[in-house]
Amino acid sequence: MNEMQQLEDRYQAIPPPAPQRLAEARARVLTAISGGHSPARRGGRRPWPATFSKLGRSSTGWLTPLAAAAAVTAVIVGVLAASTALHSPAARTAVGPVHPATAYVLGFGRPGTVTPIDTATHAALPPIKVGPNPRYIAFTPNGAMAYVVTVAPGPCTVTPIRTATSTALAPIPVRKGCPLAGGIAMAPNGKTVYIATTGAVLPIDTATNTALPPIKVGGRTNNALAITPDGKTAYIAVPHSGAIPGTVVPIDLATNTVLPPIKVGVWPRDIVITPDGKTAYVANTLSGTVTPIDTATNTAQPPIKVGAQDLWTMAITPDGRTLYVANAQSGKVTPIDTATNTALPPIQVGPIPWAIAFTPNGKTAYVPVTSTRTVVPINTATNTALRPIKVGAGSGDIAIAPDGKTAYVPDAGAGTVIRINTTTNTVLSPIKTAMDPTEIAFLP
Repeated sequence: MNEMQQLEDRYQAIPPPAPQRLAEARARVLTAISGGHSPARRGGRRPWPATFSKLGRSSTGWLTPLAAAAAVTAVIVGVLAASTALHSPAARTAVGPVHPATAYVLGFGRPGTVTPIDTATHAALPPIKVGPNPRYIAFTPNGAMAYVVTVAPGPCTVTPIRTATSTALAPIPVRKGCPLAGGIAMAPNGKTVYIATTGAVLPIDTATNTALPPIKVGGRTNNALAITPDGKTAYIAVPHSGAIPGTVVPIDLATNTVLPPIKVGVWPRDIVITPDGKTAYVANTLSGTVTPIDTATNTAQPPIKVGAQDLWTMAITPDGRTLYVANAQSGKVTPIDTATNTALPPIQVGPIPWAIAFTPNGKTAYVPVTSTRTVVPINTATNTALRPIKVGAGSGDIAIAPDGKTAYVPDAGAGTVIRINTTTNTVLSPIKTAMDPTEIAFLP
């Protein structure tokens, strides 16, 4: 039975509101308010007792029946409104979100652009001009604002964009070094966006779009930045030169206070936090290991060996049970069982796997492989690679639509975004964008 049939059955099972039911409900409410007297006997509007203006200090006998009446009213109105809504023509034709999903594509160049794509019509909307070479994007949870980091040349900036009008606001200067990898994170409450800079993390107040005092974390170059789902702690990867083990620095976001650093492997590049927020996983690029961090105690657990050096990126399944680690050198993706922190047999996909994205149900992972110009689907139930999907020469990033039906792959070489039908794993017609597309993300 599909969703439409289920909705129709529910609709048929709910009786439509009748005038008699509405009249009876109204009579019961008015009787409760009047303390058992009918409205006709009241003789007009009765003034509220003076003690009602001082609730909490004193009240009269009217308070209990009035509260009960309000509760009864809420229940009756809610039930009848729901019944009326389900019996309206609009309810039977409008299933799912009102607005189609919108993808935002970063165009690398001078000036840089951000191109919205209407995935319902497969059309690129007018590009939004931002600073040169946009590299990272983050959205407020309500989707009202996007923040785009431009990386070079010149000083880094963050450009706020009003998504409703596709309006770029005044860029916010970062003033310090640009983030290298995954250097932007939005607080779960949407009030602050954080940028990884040289030796510091820069908070930006999203209400005023102003930079707050930087949080000094040390290090000459900082990489990934991740925030726990409860919004209490941020973790930033701080690599050190040579073969010196790097650190991950926790930040208490309530006070913007730096906590003691946690030693990890050589050149920490990526951080992924489990959906329950209990563990942060750190990819150590030059150690060939992944370090789990217990977020309750901020202690590093034994590193997990996943093969050769050059760990590139990680992603975790929606249920949090399996972490997938891409190794650029070996061309393999290694699954890690997060319950036991053990590495499972690696999956061969081809040299330089660039990114990993999952369908919302977690059944398939899609991995763009730049060396072979393909996207490799992985069946997550069996951890087997499926037939590679041929895409463009400049493919790297990937994003999957919220309904899970289509994957979108920017192709910088062709200046297009390639669409993949995730049911058949076949390539659909590409979408032309303004300029070299490199990164893509969906509006929440």
